[in-house]
Amino acid sequence: MSLNRKQTAYLRGLAHPLTAIVTIGGSGLSDSVMAELESTLEHHELLKVRISSDNRELRNKFAQDICTATGAEAVQQIGKVLIIYRPGKKHKIKLPL
Repeated sequence: MSLNRKQTAYLRGLAHPLTAIVTIGGSGLSDSVMAELESTLEHHELLKVRISSDNRELRNKFAQDICTATGAEAVQQIGKVLIIYRPGKKHKIKLPL
């Protein structure tokens, strides 16, 4: 899955009012955090994830690991907030072409 610029802009607009549902703390990407991400993506398709690390490289690695493990696409990452999207079975979000 690859998002074009128009789709990315659309998803960023939808994600703006959202609050971070999942927070990754000092213990990193544990099995319970990954299970929560999977469950949340199934229900919401688009979500914000807060990564509480002050280390930029570690935040980027967590973002890559999350996208790889869940099959989601990174829409945007600003500071400690990551926005990810994975279409669900019912496709609640209709992306522009």
